[in-house]
Amino acid sequence: MTENKKRLPIPSAQPRPLTDAEGEVREITEEDFSTFRPTKELMPDVMAVWEKARGQRGPQKAPVKERVGLRLNKDVVEHFRQTGPGWQSRINDVLADYVKAGRG
Repeated sequence: MTENKKRLPIPSAQPRPLTDAEGEVREITEEDFSTFRPTKELMPDVMAVWEKARGQRGPQKAPVKERVGLRLNKDVVEHFRQTGPGWQSRINDVLADYVKAGRG
């Protein structure tokens, strides 16, 4: 092990409770962190339902768009934002129509 990495303590068989009798949470230690596990690992079925409910989708099969930084006039952005969610896609549609028309 390299010297710049901390050695975490081995978790005890019965970790100390995180709260006391009054419900106050104690300070979390490195030993506590070493016993924590990702929720997805502990409850995969619950996480799958939650991810589906929040609209998370899988990896994109074939990327069709490229992320770019673009500076637009304020009035142009305001116009498209006023049209509601999906305004960025509508800007893309206008530009795509312009290119298809051979104006670009």
